[in-house]
Amino acid sequence: MSIFDPSPILLAYIFVQRFVFFEVLGLLALLRVIVGRGAARLPAAVTLAICVAVIAASLAPALGLQGHPFYRQMASIMAYQGGVALPLFASALFATSLLLGDRRWRWIDGAHLIGLLAFVLLWIATKF
Repeated sequence: MSIFDPSPILLAYIFVQRFVFFEVLGLLALLRVIVGRGAARLPAAVTLAICVAVIAASLAPALGLQGHPFYRQMASIMAYQGGVALPLFASALFATSLLLGDRRWRWIDGAHLIGLLAFVLLWIATKF
């Protein structure tokens, strides 16, 4: 491996950031919207909308839509603070449903916490 080859940890982080994190978070948010009750559905619905927008922006270059204004705006939002701000924001928004008593299927919160922890640890590993 030469000095110009990217680290496997960095490649894994970029892959998870672009093609895994928002898909899994969106699935968990969709489950919370479907089975949740009351106010617990609102943060999940907003998180789901963010995840759908990010997934659409991630797929835009493959569909030839990189010239669309939506893609340009989302690309700059997704790149803010090295790409870690939006995943943490969406995750924190989804975590607000923890504070609401109307949630069901509490294992969703555990899965969310494990996924967030894995993402943050992978991000920290890219720094060293």
